[in-house]
Amino acid sequence: MTIWSQVIGTGGYLPETVRTNDDISTMVDTSDSWIQERTGIKSRRIAGPDETASSMAEIAARQALEMANLPADAIDMIIVATGTPERVYPSTACLLQERLGIKRGVGFDIQAACSGTVYALSIADQYIKSGFAKTVLVVGSEICSRIVDWSDRGTCILFGDGAGAVLLSAGDRPGILSTHIHSDGGYEDLLYCPNPQVAATAKQDEAPYISMRGNEVFKVAVNTLGRIVDETLEASGLAQSDIDWLVPHQANTRIIAATAKKLGMSMDQVILTLENQGNTSSASVLLAFNEGVRDGRIQRGQTVLMEAFGAGFTWGSALIRY
Repeated sequence: MTIWSQVIGTGGYLPETVRTNDDISTMVDTSDSWIQERTGIKSRRIAGPDETASSMAEIAARQALEMANLPADAIDMIIVATGTPERVYPSTACLLQERLGIKRGVGFDIQAACSGTVYALSIADQYIKSGFAKTVLVVGSEICSRIVDWSDRGTCILFGDGAGAVLLSAGDRPGILSTHIHSDGGYEDLLYCPNPQVAATAKQDEAPYISMRGNEVFKVAVNTLGRIVDETLEASGLAQSDIDWLVPHQANTRIIAATAKKLGMSMDQVILTLENQGNTSSASVLLAFNEGVRDGRIQRGQTVLMEAFGAGFTWGSALIRY
């Protein structure tokens, strides 16, 4: 019998504090209209001083467990994608494991920037198909606001905080149809964030904030995501018309629109959360997926294409029969 990784629960969390474009315009030389025109973003959420990647992950995870009607100790494996952990180690996954009261299984983090949860879904799928794990929790949790220079107009307008989760379980009906992940470290200087713990011994003039050459990142992202769409469809044997929903990484509406056009999809078939969440890095795909599931747009039996692109560069896709 073929083993499939099936989505049995989703969850999401956004901090209470809202920072609008008008708020940012009091901090740097920008405006609401300028930001919306170039990114599609109106506002984003900002984590409170007591919130962490693991505390936000817990809320999203518990929602996924509630939807699946499972106790936390049913989880065999926890994979957390984050670039903003509260500790270098233990991993955020281990901290989440403790928060959930789980004393069995395995937990670890991955770091693939904005592509993190697509990578994590690919890893989880392999463990389930191999029989190593039956139930895997995948979480993306980010506090990007703490690694953003709020005096840098090029980056501070883009990012927000939040956490998204999916719970996967081994089953006999199609679930994750395929995953495709890639990286190319040759673009490392176009989008990066220095490690403040070691920056002093490497490049002392670098501040511990996100640095991005936006126009160059945009061009590579559009071309790369176009190729991943072709690769995914070819591997699955599906046509563009077989895709019901596009759930993209929420970075920029122009990048998302280009991917939708590649698929021949209208924007009505795209789950967009960017407007009121900004770019939540590795959390964005699962936050968008959770929203689409919970508001009833994404229905059981429909085919969903998730795709993401991030620093590294990293990129990937997950094709899912929900």
